[in-house]
Amino acid sequence: MTTPIDCRISRRDLILTSALAGAGAALGGARNAWAQQKGLDIWWWGEQELPGLQKFVDSSIAAYKDTTVKSMLQDTAVVISQFQTAAAAGNAPDIQYLWNGIYHMESVWLGYLKAMNGLVKDDIIKASKPTILSHFGGNIYRLGWYPLPMFWCYNKVLFEKAGLDPENPPKTWDELLTACDKLKSSGVDAIGGGIQDGYWSEWYISHSLVQNLDNFGEMVQLFIGDKDFRDPKYHEHWVKLEELKTKGFLNKDMSSLELYPGIDLVVAGKLGIGQTVGTRLPADSKATGGKIGYMVMPVFGKGKLAGMPLVDMQGLGISSNAEDPAAAAAFLEFLNSPERLKAFWDTTGWLPSNTTFDASVIADESVRTMWQKWGLAPNISNITNLVPGQWYERAAIPTGQKIVAGEISGEQAGELASDVAKEWREFNTDMVDNYRKWADDLAKM
Repeated sequence: MTTPIDCRISRRDLILTSALAGAGAALGGARNAWAQQKGLDIWWWGEQELPGLQKFVDSSIAAYKDTTVKSMLQDTAVVISQFQTAAAAGNAPDIQYLWNGIYHMESVWLGYLKAMNGLVKDDIIKASKPTILSHFGGNIYRLGWYPLPMFWCYNKVLFEKAGLDPENPPKTWDELLTACDKLKSSGVDAIGGGIQDGYWSEWYISHSLVQNLDNFGEMVQLFIGDKDFRDPKYHEHWVKLEELKTKGFLNKDMSSLELYPGIDLVVAGKLGIGQTVGTRLPADSKATGGKIGYMVMPVFGKGKLAGMPLVDMQGLGISSNAEDPAAAAAFLEFLNSPERLKAFWDTTGWLPSNTTFDASVIADESVRTMWQKWGLAPNISNITNLVPGQWYERAAIPTGQKIVAGEISGEQAGELASDVAKEWREFNTDMVDNYRKWADDLAKM
Protein backbone atom coordinates (compact mmCIF):
# COMPACT_ATOMS: atom_id res chain seq x y z
CA MET A 1 0.00 0.00 0.00
CA THR A 2 1.40 3.36 -1.00
CA THR A 3 1.30 5.93 1.78
CA PRO A 4 0.42 9.44 0.54
CA ILE A 5 2.81 12.14 1.66
CA ASP A 6 1.57 14.99 3.78
CA CYS A 7 0.91 18.09 1.68
CA ARG A 8 0.99 20.92 4.18
CA ILE A 9 0.13 23.87 1.93
CA SER A 10 -3.23 25.18 3.10
CA ARG A 11 -5.77 25.30 0.29
CA ARG A 12 -7.37 28.19 2.15
CA ASP A 13 -4.38 30.31 1.24
CA LEU A 14 -5.35 29.83 -2.38
CA ILE A 15 -8.74 31.49 -2.06
CA LEU A 16 -7.65 34.28 0.26
CA THR A 17 -5.32 35.99 -2.19
CA SER A 18 -4.85 36.42 -5.91
CA ALA A 19 -1.13 37.03 -5.58
CA LEU A 20 -0.38 33.84 -7.44
CA ALA A 21 -2.99 34.35 -10.13
CA GLY A 22 -0.41 35.50 -12.66
CA ALA A 23 1.09 32.02 -12.69
CA GLY A 24 -1.88 30.78 -14.69
CA ALA A 25 -1.44 33.36 -17.43
CA ALA A 26 1.97 32.03 -18.35
CA LEU A 27 0.35 28.75 -19.39
CA GLY A 28 -2.27 30.30 -21.63
CA GLY A 29 0.00 30.07 -24.65
CA ALA A 30 0.44 26.35 -24.15
CA ARG A 31 -3.32 25.88 -24.09
CA ASN A 32 -3.71 27.87 -27.32
CA ALA A 33 -1.16 25.63 -29.03
CA TRP A 34 -2.98 22.52 -27.89
CA ALA A 35 -6.30 23.94 -29.01
CA GLN A 36 -5.03 24.00 -32.58
CA GLN A 37 -4.76 20.21 -32.49
CA LYS A 38 -7.45 17.61 -32.07
CA GLY A 39 -7.59 16.22 -28.57
CA LEU A 40 -8.13 17.04 -24.93
CA ASP A 41 -6.01 18.50 -22.20
CA ILE A 42 -6.33 17.89 -18.47
CA TRP A 43 -4.77 19.82 -15.61
CA TRP A 44 -4.65 17.74 -12.48
CA TRP A 45 -3.30 17.55 -8.94
CA GLY A 46 -2.81 14.65 -6.56
CA GLU A 47 0.61 13.05 -6.99
CA GLN A 48 1.63 15.26 -4.05
CA GLU A 49 -1.03 13.60 -1.92
CA LEU A 50 -1.29 10.17 -3.53
CA PRO A 51 2.01 8.92 -5.03
CA GLY A 52 1.32 6.69 -8.00
CA LEU A 53 -1.42 8.89 -9.41
CA GLN A 54 0.96 10.15 -12.13
CA LYS A 55 1.41 6.57 -13.31
CA PHE A 56 -2.36 6.09 -13.40
CA VAL A 57 -2.92 9.27 -15.41
CA ASP A 58 -0.18 8.37 -17.88
CA SER A 59 -1.42 4.79 -18.34
CA SER A 60 -5.02 5.98 -18.79
CA ILE A 61 -3.98 8.43 -21.50
CA ALA A 62 -1.96 5.73 -23.23
CA ALA A 63 -4.89 3.30 -23.11
CA TYR A 64 -7.45 5.80 -24.42
CA LYS A 65 -7.95 5.44 -28.17
CA ASP A 66 -10.78 7.84 -29.01
CA THR A 67 -8.63 10.98 -29.01
CA THR A 68 -5.29 12.28 -27.82
CA VAL A 69 -5.08 13.59 -24.27
CA LYS A 70 -2.35 15.80 -22.85
CA SER A 71 -1.91 16.23 -19.11
CA MET A 72 -0.21 18.71 -16.80
CA LEU A 73 0.42 18.11 -13.10
CA GLN A 74 -0.24 21.36 -11.23
CA ASP A 75 1.67 22.70 -8.26
CA THR A 76 -0.36 22.80 -5.07
CA ALA A 77 0.02 26.57 -4.72
CA VAL A 78 -1.68 27.37 -8.05
CA VAL A 79 -4.37 24.73 -8.54
CA ILE A 80 -7.16 27.29 -8.17
CA SER A 81 -5.53 30.49 -9.40
CA GLN A 82 -3.98 28.87 -12.47
CA PHE A 83 -7.31 27.49 -13.64
CA GLN A 84 -9.29 30.66 -12.92
CA THR A 85 -6.74 32.88 -14.69
CA ALA A 86 -6.78 30.63 -17.75
CA ALA A 87 -10.59 30.40 -17.71
CA ALA A 88 -10.94 34.18 -17.58
CA ALA A 89 -8.72 34.40 -20.67
CA GLY A 90 -10.64 31.64 -22.46
CA ASN A 91 -7.63 29.29 -22.28
CA ALA A 92 -8.62 26.81 -19.57
CA PRO A 93 -8.07 23.06 -20.05
CA ASP A 94 -10.92 20.78 -21.10
CA ILE A 95 -10.78 18.85 -17.83
CA GLN A 96 -9.72 20.36 -14.48
CA TYR A 97 -8.93 18.83 -11.10
CA LEU A 98 -11.27 20.26 -8.44
CA TRP A 99 -11.12 20.22 -4.66
CA ASN A 100 -14.45 19.95 -2.89
CA GLY A 101 -16.91 22.65 -1.86
CA ILE A 102 -15.96 26.34 -2.02
CA TYR A 103 -12.67 25.43 -3.72
CA HIS A 104 -14.51 24.76 -6.96
CA MET A 105 -17.81 26.49 -6.23
CA GLU A 106 -16.23 29.91 -6.77
CA SER A 107 -15.40 28.79 -10.31
CA VAL A 108 -19.01 27.70 -10.75
CA TRP A 109 -20.22 31.15 -9.72
CA LEU A 110 -17.75 32.74 -12.12
CA GLY A 111 -19.09 30.60 -14.97
CA TYR A 112 -15.85 28.65 -15.46
CA LEU A 113 -17.29 25.12 -15.11
CA LYS A 114 -19.89 23.16 -17.03
CA ALA A 115 -22.58 21.15 -15.29
CA MET A 116 -21.84 17.43 -15.43
CA ASN A 117 -25.47 16.36 -15.63
CA GLY A 118 -26.47 16.16 -19.26
CA LEU A 119 -22.86 15.53 -20.30
CA VAL A 120 -21.75 12.55 -18.23
CA LYS A 121 -24.01 9.52 -17.84
CA ASP A 122 -26.21 9.82 -14.77
CA ASP A 123 -25.23 6.41 -13.39
CA ILE A 124 -21.54 7.33 -13.54
CA ILE A 125 -22.11 10.65 -11.80
CA LYS A 126 -24.04 8.92 -9.02
CA ALA A 127 -21.53 6.08 -8.64
CA SER A 128 -18.61 8.53 -8.37
CA LYS A 129 -20.15 10.11 -5.23
CA PRO A 130 -19.11 13.75 -5.90
CA THR A 131 -20.78 14.87 -2.59
CA ILE A 132 -23.60 17.36 -2.15
CA LEU A 133 -21.05 20.19 -2.01
CA SER A 134 -20.73 19.84 -5.79
CA HIS A 135 -24.38 20.82 -6.30
CA PHE A 136 -25.59 24.32 -7.15
CA GLY A 137 -28.74 25.55 -8.86
CA GLY A 138 -29.94 22.03 -9.53
CA ASN A 139 -26.72 21.02 -11.30
CA ILE A 140 -23.67 18.91 -10.39
CA TYR A 141 -20.23 20.25 -11.25
CA ARG A 142 -17.78 17.47 -10.36
CA LEU A 143 -17.20 13.76 -10.63
CA GLY A 144 -15.64 12.08 -7.63
CA TRP A 145 -12.09 10.82 -8.31
CA TYR A 146 -10.75 9.41 -5.06
CA PRO A 147 -12.07 9.54 -1.47
CA LEU A 148 -10.59 10.81 1.78
CA PRO A 149 -12.45 9.09 4.63
CA MET A 150 -12.01 11.00 7.90
CA PHE A 151 -12.43 9.39 11.31
CA TRP A 152 -11.13 9.03 14.84
CA CYS A 153 -8.48 6.37 15.42
CA TYR A 154 -7.41 4.64 18.61
CA ASN A 155 -4.67 2.29 19.74
CA LYS A 156 -6.15 -1.11 20.62
CA VAL A 157 -3.16 -2.11 22.76
CA LEU A 158 -3.61 0.97 24.96
CA PHE A 159 -7.35 0.25 25.17
CA GLU A 160 -6.65 -3.26 26.43
CA LYS A 161 -4.14 -2.02 29.02
CA ALA A 162 -6.71 0.50 30.26
CA GLY A 163 -9.37 -2.19 30.62
CA LEU A 164 -11.36 -1.03 27.59
CA ASP A 165 -12.84 -3.26 24.89
CA PRO A 166 -10.71 -2.65 21.76
CA GLU A 167 -13.48 -3.92 19.51
CA ASN A 168 -16.14 -1.70 21.05
CA PRO A 169 -14.95 1.93 20.99
CA PRO A 170 -17.03 4.69 22.65
CA LYS A 171 -20.12 5.77 20.75
CA THR A 172 -21.41 8.57 23.00
CA TRP A 173 -19.72 11.52 24.67
CA ASP A 174 -20.18 10.05 28.14
CA GLU A 175 -18.59 6.81 26.96
CA LEU A 176 -15.71 8.82 25.53
CA LEU A 177 -15.11 10.60 28.85
CA THR A 178 -15.11 7.25 30.64
CA ALA A 179 -12.61 5.85 28.14
CA CYS A 180 -10.38 8.92 28.48
CA ASP A 181 -10.44 8.65 32.26
CA LYS A 182 -9.34 5.00 32.11
CA LEU A 183 -6.62 5.75 29.56
CA LYS A 184 -5.29 8.59 31.71
CA SER A 185 -5.37 6.39 34.80
CA SER A 186 -3.35 3.75 32.93
CA GLY A 187 -0.51 6.25 32.49
CA VAL A 188 -0.91 7.49 28.89
CA ASP A 189 -2.31 10.65 27.32
CA ALA A 190 -5.92 9.93 26.51
CA ILE A 191 -6.83 11.95 23.44
CA GLY A 192 -5.57 14.71 21.14
CA GLY A 193 -2.79 14.98 18.57
CA GLY A 194 -0.96 18.01 17.17
CA ILE A 195 -2.58 21.40 16.66
CA GLN A 196 0.38 23.73 16.08
CA ASP A 197 -0.28 24.04 12.32
CA GLY A 198 -4.04 24.35 12.89
CA TYR A 199 -5.31 21.47 10.81
CA TRP A 200 -6.38 19.42 13.84
CA SER A 201 -8.69 22.31 14.69
CA GLU A 202 -10.23 22.19 11.20
CA TRP A 203 -10.75 18.43 11.39
CA TYR A 204 -12.29 18.75 14.83
CA ILE A 205 -14.92 21.15 13.49
CA SER A 206 -15.63 18.76 10.62
CA HIS A 207 -16.45 15.96 13.07
CA SER A 208 -18.08 17.94 15.87
CA LEU A 209 -19.94 21.05 14.68
CA VAL A 210 -21.84 18.89 12.22
CA GLN A 211 -23.39 16.99 15.15
CA ASN A 212 -25.81 19.83 15.84
CA LEU A 213 -26.82 20.38 12.20
CA ASP A 214 -29.83 18.98 10.40
CA ASN A 215 -28.45 19.75 6.94
CA PHE A 216 -25.51 21.47 5.26
CA GLY A 217 -27.56 24.52 4.42
CA GLU A 218 -27.71 25.24 8.14
CA MET A 219 -23.92 25.50 8.18
CA VAL A 220 -23.98 28.13 5.43
CA GLN A 221 -26.63 30.07 7.36
CA LEU A 222 -24.05 30.64 10.09
CA PHE A 223 -22.01 32.72 7.65
CA ILE A 224 -24.80 34.60 5.89
CA GLY A 225 -26.32 35.69 9.22
CA ASP A 226 -29.45 33.56 9.45
CA LYS A 227 -27.87 31.59 12.32
CA ASP A 228 -25.32 32.67 14.91
CA PHE A 229 -22.32 30.93 16.48
CA ARG A 230 -23.20 32.61 19.79
CA ASP A 231 -26.19 30.25 20.01
CA PRO A 232 -25.03 27.45 22.40
CA LYS A 233 -26.15 24.90 19.83
CA TYR A 234 -23.50 26.11 17.40
CA HIS A 235 -20.55 26.35 19.76
CA GLU A 236 -21.24 23.30 21.91
CA HIS A 237 -18.48 21.45 20.05
CA TRP A 238 -15.93 23.99 21.31
CA VAL A 239 -17.35 23.65 24.85
CA LYS A 240 -16.75 19.91 24.53
CA LEU A 241 -13.13 20.52 23.49
CA GLU A 242 -12.74 22.79 26.50
CA GLU A 243 -14.06 19.96 28.67
CA LEU A 244 -11.36 17.61 27.38
CA LYS A 245 -8.78 20.29 28.16
CA THR A 246 -10.15 20.99 31.65
CA LYS A 247 -10.21 17.31 32.57
CA GLY A 248 -6.57 16.92 31.54
CA PHE A 249 -7.30 14.38 28.82
CA LEU A 250 -5.43 16.16 25.98
CA ASN A 251 -1.76 15.32 25.41
CA LYS A 252 0.44 17.94 27.05
CA ASP A 253 2.55 18.60 23.94
CA MET A 254 -0.47 19.09 21.67
CA SER A 255 0.20 22.80 21.06
CA SER A 256 3.80 22.16 20.02
CA LEU A 257 3.10 19.33 17.58
CA GLU A 258 1.82 19.50 14.00
CA LEU A 259 -1.04 17.34 12.71
CA TYR A 260 0.75 14.28 11.37
CA PRO A 261 3.33 13.89 14.15
CA GLY A 262 0.33 13.99 16.47
CA ILE A 263 -1.28 11.08 14.63
CA ASP A 264 2.02 9.22 14.88
CA LEU A 265 1.62 9.27 18.68
CA VAL A 266 -1.40 6.97 18.40
CA VAL A 267 0.52 4.58 16.13
CA ALA A 268 3.52 4.64 18.51
CA GLY A 269 1.35 3.76 21.50
CA LYS A 270 1.86 7.11 23.24
CA LEU A 271 -1.68 8.48 22.75
CA GLY A 272 -4.96 6.65 23.10
CA ILE A 273 -7.28 8.44 20.65
CA GLY A 274 -6.74 10.88 17.77
CA GLN A 275 -8.04 12.07 14.41
CA THR A 276 -6.84 10.67 11.09
CA VAL A 277 -7.68 10.05 7.43
CA GLY A 278 -8.23 6.83 5.54
CA THR A 279 -5.14 7.16 3.39
CA ARG A 280 -3.03 6.57 6.52
CA LEU A 281 -4.91 3.51 7.68
CA PRO A 282 -3.15 0.77 5.65
CA ALA A 283 0.37 1.82 6.66
CA ASP A 284 -0.61 2.52 10.27
CA SER A 285 -2.40 -0.82 10.52
CA LYS A 286 0.61 -2.63 9.08
CA ALA A 287 3.01 -0.83 11.43
CA THR A 288 1.02 -1.92 14.49
CA GLY A 289 0.00 -5.41 13.37
CA GLY A 290 -3.61 -4.39 12.96
CA LYS A 291 -3.82 -2.61 16.32
CA ILE A 292 -5.27 0.68 15.04
CA GLY A 293 -9.02 0.93 15.42
CA TYR A 294 -11.24 3.60 13.90
CA MET A 295 -14.58 5.09 14.77
CA VAL A 296 -17.04 7.90 14.13
CA MET A 297 -16.56 10.70 16.64
CA PRO A 298 -18.63 9.85 19.76
CA VAL A 299 -21.97 11.61 19.65
CA PHE A 300 -23.04 14.51 21.87
CA GLY A 301 -25.17 16.54 19.44
CA LYS A 302 -28.83 16.18 18.56
CA GLY A 303 -28.73 17.16 14.89
CA LYS A 304 -29.78 14.80 12.12
CA LEU A 305 -26.18 14.61 10.87
CA ALA A 306 -24.75 13.42 14.22
CA GLY A 307 -22.99 10.07 14.15
CA MET A 308 -22.63 9.93 10.35
CA PRO A 309 -19.36 8.72 8.77
CA LEU A 310 -17.38 11.56 7.18
CA VAL A 311 -15.89 11.27 3.69
CA ASP A 312 -14.24 14.10 1.78
CA MET A 313 -13.75 13.72 -1.96
CA GLN A 314 -11.30 14.87 -4.62
CA GLY A 315 -12.79 15.36 -8.07
CA LEU A 316 -12.64 16.30 -11.75
CA GLY A 317 -14.76 18.69 -13.79
CA ILE A 318 -15.23 20.04 -17.31
CA SER A 319 -14.23 23.59 -18.15
CA SER A 320 -16.62 26.00 -19.83
CA ASN A 321 -13.75 26.59 -22.28
CA ALA A 322 -13.82 22.95 -23.42
CA GLU A 323 -14.00 22.91 -27.21
CA ASP A 324 -15.73 19.51 -27.22
CA PRO A 325 -17.45 18.94 -23.87
CA ALA A 326 -18.85 15.61 -25.06
CA ALA A 327 -15.32 14.34 -25.74
CA ALA A 328 -14.21 15.50 -22.28
CA ALA A 329 -17.18 13.68 -20.75
CA ALA A 330 -16.31 10.51 -22.68
CA PHE A 331 -12.78 10.52 -21.25
CA LEU A 332 -14.13 10.96 -17.72
CA GLU A 333 -16.49 8.03 -18.32
CA PHE A 334 -13.49 6.01 -19.49
CA LEU A 335 -11.72 6.76 -16.20
CA ASN A 336 -14.74 5.24 -14.44
CA SER A 337 -14.74 2.01 -16.45
CA PRO A 338 -14.13 -1.23 -14.48
CA GLU A 339 -10.68 -1.63 -16.04
CA ARG A 340 -9.58 1.88 -15.10
CA LEU A 341 -10.98 1.58 -11.58
CA LYS A 342 -8.90 -1.53 -11.02
CA ALA A 343 -5.89 0.19 -12.59
CA PHE A 344 -6.34 3.05 -10.11
CA TRP A 345 -6.03 0.60 -7.23
CA ASP A 346 -3.13 -1.26 -8.82
CA THR A 347 -1.05 1.87 -9.46
CA THR A 348 -1.85 3.95 -6.36
CA GLY A 349 -2.73 1.33 -3.78
CA TRP A 350 -5.75 3.44 -2.92
CA LEU A 351 -9.46 3.39 -3.64
CA PRO A 352 -11.06 5.15 -6.58
CA SER A 353 -14.29 6.97 -5.83
CA ASN A 354 -16.84 4.70 -7.43
CA THR A 355 -19.39 2.44 -5.78
CA THR A 356 -18.98 -0.12 -8.59
CA PHE A 357 -15.29 -0.66 -7.75
CA ASP A 358 -14.66 -4.33 -6.95
CA ALA A 359 -13.33 -4.08 -3.40
CA SER A 360 -12.55 -7.81 -3.30
CA VAL A 361 -9.07 -6.98 -4.64
CA ILE A 362 -8.25 -5.25 -1.32
CA ALA A 363 -6.18 -7.66 0.76
CA ASP A 364 -6.08 -5.50 3.91
CA GLU A 365 -9.21 -6.27 5.91
CA SER A 366 -9.07 -2.93 7.73
CA VAL A 367 -9.11 -1.01 4.44
CA ARG A 368 -11.90 -3.11 2.94
CA THR A 369 -14.03 -2.73 6.07
CA MET A 370 -13.33 0.99 6.20
CA TRP A 371 -14.53 1.40 2.60
CA GLN A 372 -17.70 -0.54 3.37
CA LYS A 373 -18.49 1.41 6.55
CA TRP A 374 -17.43 4.85 5.33
CA GLY A 375 -17.39 4.96 1.52
CA LEU A 376 -20.34 2.73 0.66
CA ALA A 377 -22.55 3.37 3.68
CA PRO A 378 -24.57 6.61 4.01
CA ASN A 379 -22.07 9.34 4.82
CA ILE A 380 -21.64 13.10 4.90
CA SER A 381 -19.10 15.45 3.37
CA ASN A 382 -16.61 17.73 5.10
CA ILE A 383 -18.42 20.88 6.27
CA THR A 384 -15.22 22.91 6.48
CA ASN A 385 -15.23 22.85 2.67
CA LEU A 386 -18.15 25.28 2.96
CA VAL A 387 -16.52 27.99 5.03
CA PRO A 388 -15.20 31.30 3.62
CA GLY A 389 -11.42 31.63 3.60
CA GLN A 390 -11.45 34.58 5.99
CA TRP A 391 -13.46 32.62 8.56
CA TYR A 392 -11.23 29.59 8.16
CA GLU A 393 -8.03 31.49 8.90
CA ARG A 394 -9.39 33.77 11.64
CA ALA A 395 -11.87 31.46 13.37
CA ALA A 396 -11.68 27.79 12.40
CA ILE A 397 -7.95 27.49 13.06
CA PRO A 398 -7.38 29.77 16.12
CA THR A 399 -10.47 28.66 18.09
CA GLY A 400 -9.15 25.15 18.58
CA GLN A 401 -5.61 26.35 19.16
CA LYS A 402 -6.65 28.86 21.80
CA ILE A 403 -8.91 26.42 23.64
CA VAL A 404 -6.16 23.80 23.76
CA ALA A 405 -3.73 26.45 25.03
CA GLY A 406 -6.23 27.44 27.74
CA GLU A 407 -6.55 30.99 26.40
CA ILE A 408 -10.31 31.05 25.67
CA SER A 409 -13.43 29.11 26.62
CA GLY A 410 -15.79 27.29 24.26
CA GLU A 411 -18.33 30.09 24.64
CA GLN A 412 -15.70 32.70 23.77
CA ALA A 413 -14.81 30.65 20.69
CA GLY A 414 -18.44 31.02 19.59
CA GLU A 415 -18.22 34.79 20.03
CA LEU A 416 -15.03 34.94 17.98
CA ALA A 417 -16.57 32.84 15.24
CA SER A 418 -19.66 35.06 15.17
CA ASP A 419 -17.62 38.26 14.95
CA VAL A 420 -15.49 36.97 12.07
CA ALA A 421 -18.58 35.77 10.17
CA LYS A 422 -20.14 39.23 10.57
CA GLU A 423 -17.00 40.94 9.27
CA TRP A 424 -16.91 38.61 6.27
CA ARG A 425 -20.55 39.38 5.41
CA GLU A 426 -19.98 43.12 5.56
CA PHE A 427 -17.07 43.02 3.11
CA ASN A 428 -18.32 40.28 0.76
CA THR A 429 -21.91 41.11 -0.11
CA ASP A 430 -21.67 39.47 -3.55
CA MET A 431 -20.43 36.24 -2.00
CA VAL A 432 -23.23 36.35 0.56
CA ASP A 433 -25.77 36.29 -2.26
CA ASN A 434 -24.13 33.23 -3.81
CA TYR A 435 -23.85 31.53 -0.43
CA ARG A 436 -27.54 32.17 0.23
CA LYS A 437 -28.50 30.40 -3.00
CA TRP A 438 -26.12 27.58 -2.12
CA ALA A 439 -27.69 27.27 1.34
CA ASP A 440 -31.13 26.85 -0.24
CA ASP A 441 -29.80 24.03 -2.43
CA LEU A 442 -28.02 22.28 0.42
CA ALA A 443 -30.99 22.51 2.77
CA LYS A 444 -33.03 20.39 0.35
CA MET A 445 -30.54 17.50 0.31
